[in-house]
Amino acid sequence: MVNPIATLLLESGAIEFGDFVLASGALSPYYIDIKAATTNPAILAEIGKAIAEGWEFDMVAGVAVGAVPIAVAVSLASGRPYAIVRKTEKDHGKAGTIIGDVSGRNVLLVEDVTTSGGSALYGLAALRAAGAHVDRVVTVVDREAGAHEALAEKGASLLALVRVSELLDG
Repeated sequence: MVNPIATLLLESGAIEFGDFVLASGALSPYYIDIKAATTNPAILAEIGKAIAEGWEFDMVAGVAVGAVPIAVAVSLASGRPYAIVRKTEKDHGKAGTIIGDVSGRNVLLVEDVTTSGGSALYGLAALRAAGAHVDRVVTVVDREAGAHEALAEKGASLLALVRVSELLDG
């Protein structure tokens, strides 16, 4: 295996084989427990570094909860600010779905795992509604199950550190 992030994911046990029901309700013969990797500070730092060095951006953002540690790691590796996209709008204090000032900024949206792209599409729409310029989503693992096409329909590119085919063939 030549992809160092794929190697780290496999070595951390983030890929499990068996019978799993995904959030979408679909059945899968494997499960990607990305949190097994992103809760390891050494692996999280490598993911943050790979994204920070791989793309240009003013600000990085992630949809709560899974992408937040990745956004923080990218922020620390790049020295650029990060934003959090809440899953639901907060109705008290400083209301809204975005934590951070993204208006007018070139924002890189990060994801932990993409399947159909639902979370990334939600984040993309929320960031654009807040005035961000965002046309790229970087995911740690692309399950190659439609997210690329769904994001392309919204004018955004999906870029993956690892494709699931690399993990399954690895």
